[in-house]
Amino acid sequence: MADILHRVGITATPESVYEALTTVDGLAAWWTTDTSGDSDGTLKFRFGEVGGFDMKVLDLQPGKRVLWEVLDGPAEWVGTTVSFDLAQDGDWTIVLFAHAGWREPVEFMSHCSTKWATFLMSLKAFVETGTGAPHPHDVQISNWH
Repeated sequence: MADILHRVGITATPESVYEALTTVDGLAAWWTTDTSGDSDGTLKFRFGEVGGFDMKVLDLQPGKRVLWEVLDGPAEWVGTTVSFDLAQDGDWTIVLFAHAGWREPVEFMSHCSTKWATFLMSLKAFVETGTGAPHPHDVQISNWH
């Protein structure tokens, strides 16, 4: 198994970051504008012609943790988990991100690691300034978008 791991500091409270990770409006402001679903059940994220993902919410700990399981999407994603662990350190909320359980480190995983990094920077910008860069306004990193 292989995992994508990132660490990002956000100058905001853990509660503010948690809200951006657990509400449909918050998620749409930094990941993809085409976000729908039940923030404590199943969430649907769509990325235009590229497709999308359905995530089952497995764990919510206010101000501390968000955990999803990928129910539908590309074969490489199905059955993986996505987690955001939050901890306050002074004026910073540290986000420890993991997209865990990849069966093997394929080229698509490398692409997704870079995209996750750009979206985590969008999360940071959204929480700190009120303006993120969700799809379709995100950075295009290759012909895979």
